Formats: sequence, structure tokens, C-alpha cells
Amino acid sequence: MDDPVPLKQKKNPPRTASPEERRRQLIEATVTSISKHGISGTTLARVTQEAGLSIGLVNFHFESKEALLKATLQHLADEHRRLWIKESSRPDIDAAAKLRAIVDAQFHPKVCNRRKLAVWFAFFGESEHRRNYRNVSRAVDEERQSVTAHLCASIVIEGGYVGVAPHQVSQMLEGLFDGLWLNILMYPERFNRRNARDQVASYLHFCFPRHFQTGDSDPHP
Repeated sequence: MDDPVPLKQKKNPPRTASPEERRRQLIEATVTSISKHGISGTTLARVTQEAGLSIGLVNFHFESKEALLKATLQHLADEHRRLWIKESSRPDIDAAAKLRAIVDAQFHPKVCNRRKLAVWFAFFGESEHRRNYRNVSRAVDEERQSVTAHLCASIVIEGGYVGVAPHQVSQMLEGLFDGLWLNILMYPERFNRRNARDQVASYLHFCFPRHFQTGDSDPHP
């Protein structure tokens, strides 16, 4: 089962922390607050209490709650992007291994845990914040889909697959990623990172049976 939402954050960080570290502490506290209370229930007072910092510090680093929320969502998007870019950009692996690395990154515990998934779906679920969600996630999602489509095209050529449309496969992967993330968040007793990844592996095996196996081991259980 995936990690439960943590109940407490470390309090009273050192006074000598850099401005970048203070911002990170406030963003992490915002993630925790949203995972517990939702966006509407997340206040600057709750964030500072979670971070163990003063209200003056959050006002110094972020001009408003809205600015803090945008920074939090951007932080999660950047963290996610760095993970899959790092693994899928390796020059020493082929297209199938790079595509597998993107799938692994999607279900890596650093990004795929119920605390952070709760934040993604909180932004998606509240209409007044959905624009921020689209603005931040669109570029990252489109970039990943473009990369996966290119990798799928390479696999189609390499394997001589007929009737497999790379763009459609990449679109289906995006749908699987979103749906499985939601299942992990909502039904942790039935869905976890391992079986989510196995479902994606089964789909890739269906599309590219000579390149993907359904029984691939999960490096991030």
C-alpha cells in the first residue's frame, strides 16, 4: 500500500536557512496542508504552522495565498518533469527502455504518493483553481506525450509493427497515468504503484509484444 498522508512536518527549521530553503519549506508545508484540508481549507496561518515559521516569512516570500498555491503546483510539476527527463534522456538505452523509464518515473514514490496526488487532484477538482492546473500541467503533459509518441514511433519502426499508431499509444498512456493516479489516491486498498505500473506494462505488451513483457519487475514498489 502507498504511503499514508503524514500527520506532522518537522517543526522549527534552523534560522540560518537560505531564502530558497525557506520557500521550499513553505511549499512542502502547503502540500501537506492541501493533502489534509484541501485548497479552500489551506490558509497562510495553517501553512506557517505546518512549516514552523512565522506569518511574516510567508508574506515576505509570497505576496498572496494564490501566489503560494501557484508556486506549489509549479514545484510539483518541475519535480515530476526532472524525474522522467533524467531517466528517459540517457544515451545508453534504446527507445523501449526510455519509454519504460517514463512509466517508472510516473509511478516513482517521490511523485506518486497520496500526499502529492491529493494536491494534483485538489487543483483539478476545484473550478476556481482549474485554470492554474491547466496552465502549469499542459506544457509538461504535452512535452511528455510528444516524447512518448516519438519513442513509440521508433519502436514501431524497429519492431516492424503494423497497425500501431504512435500518437494514439501516447494519448492512451496519458489517460492511463491520470486514471491510475486517481485510483491510487481514492482506493489505496485496491490500487498501488506496483499494480498500476503492471497495468501500463500490460498495455505496452499488447501494443509492442516483442519489446515489453507483462511480468517486468517494479523498481519502485
